[in-house]
Amino acid sequence: MADPKGFLTIRERELPGERPVAERIRDYREVHGLLPLSVVSDQASRCMDCGTPFCHMGCPLGNVIPDWNTHSWRGDWHSGIERLHATNNFPEFTGRLCPAPCESACVLGINQEPVTIRNIEQTTADTGWEEGWVTPQIPQRLTGRTVAVVGSGPAGLAAAQQLTRAGHTVAVFERDDAPGGLLRYGIPEFKLEKALLDRRLDQMRAEGTRFHCSVNIGEDLTGEDLLERFDAVVLALGSRRGRDLPVAGRQLSGVHQAVDYLTASTKHVLDGVEDAFISAKDRHVVVIGGGDTGSDCVGTAIRQGASSVTSLEIMPELPRQRPDSEPWPAFPRLFKVSSSHEEGGERLYSVSTVELIGDESGKVVALRLADVSMESGRPTPIEGSERQIDADLVLLAMGFTGVEKEGLVAQLGLAVDERGRIERDGDWKTSVPGVFVAGDAGRGQSLIVWAIAEGRSAAASVDAYLRGRTELPSPIAPTTMQYRP
Repeated sequence: MADPKGFLTIRERELPGERPVAERIRDYREVHGLLPLSVVSDQASRCMDCGTPFCHMGCPLGNVIPDWNTHSWRGDWHSGIERLHATNNFPEFTGRLCPAPCESACVLGINQEPVTIRNIEQTTADTGWEEGWVTPQIPQRLTGRTVAVVGSGPAGLAAAQQLTRAGHTVAVFERDDAPGGLLRYGIPEFKLEKALLDRRLDQMRAEGTRFHCSVNIGEDLTGEDLLERFDAVVLALGSRRGRDLPVAGRQLSGVHQAVDYLTASTKHVLDGVEDAFISAKDRHVVVIGGGDTGSDCVGTAIRQGASSVTSLEIMPELPRQRPDSEPWPAFPRLFKVSSSHEEGGERLYSVSTVELIGDESGKVVALRLADVSMESGRPTPIEGSERQIDADLVLLAMGFTGVEKEGLVAQLGLAVDERGRIERDGDWKTSVPGVFVAGDAGRGQSLIVWAIAEGRSAAASVDAYLRGRTELPSPIAPTTMQYRP
């Protein structure tokens, strides 16, 4: 444990500051600053000898949080990164992108602000990279077995790295022009600089993982091709089918899925790609959906020079304090202000889009909305509340409805449930022998920490399938997936 009296002597929770809004909206560099290591060590000292560390329950990866908090308190950052890597392949990603359900479960959080677990994790990971302690872990021997991983998001990368380290020959197939999935193109540079992703990919290449990009599995290679060429297949396809908006005017130009907008923007920022680029400059932007993807659209549109940005959310504004219906140590759904929301824009709650209005050329120019009531459990428009707002760029950030059923899924004859998830058993196996599924493709849209945990667990099942046994850790099983923060 850390300092047994740390939480008594250091009561204030301290996090890194953010770069000034006026400065950061002029570029796409990371928003958050850094704290001195001594300050992070002091924050780690607040970790208590709580007997039962409920932070473990809050973390799908099973991160042994008190252990690396202790190492951080002592300034032993090398031991800290070793302990982090024992349960998490990519702590530099989760330390930036995870909503930290572990902090909601922190025992100290009952009557004080919880330990800054996520920032300690990020600091430990960044320090490990800076000091050169993160090196390739090349397997001592190869098994002679081959595995195809389809998709290079966090689930696919975690599965690939674990299986490569177990000695299997792993090929990762990605339909985009570079690996990373939504880590690369779905998350803006100001939240995750791609240099962090690229250095991890370089480590994986040095370990032996092979990446094949711009390959659309289902077209360039069929499901039958994979089964013939590889001993096992891991499907980490993600949940890429965006929820649509069934209202009049949906066909107008200027209405886009949020992920398409973010992908084109990131390609433009990184490589100057103009193809399919969607600019918000001097436009009235309306983002429909109030989650993380919607927030990313807000920050991107502001950086592009939008005239105005309005976010619409059909649900009421969330509470500022933990409600009785979500008691500790559960992950509460609370109102939050992201760094993008701090930068500008207006947020409207309990509203529903009634119609998209276009001009004579077929371009969207306005949006008609109405206030809604949730008294019946479903959004019901309030009579007389309709109004119109300017909108010449509308971004749909309403979540995802599951895997793309065409192509590979259909070729393999895989069953898909009513929520668009590929069906699997308790060993991550699909109905096709040798084919496994991990991440959002089997779980449904979720968090990066769940994706990594699923990739690690699926890798353990694949290893056992290929060798009859496994020494790879399996942090979760599909039967534990009721908890969905």
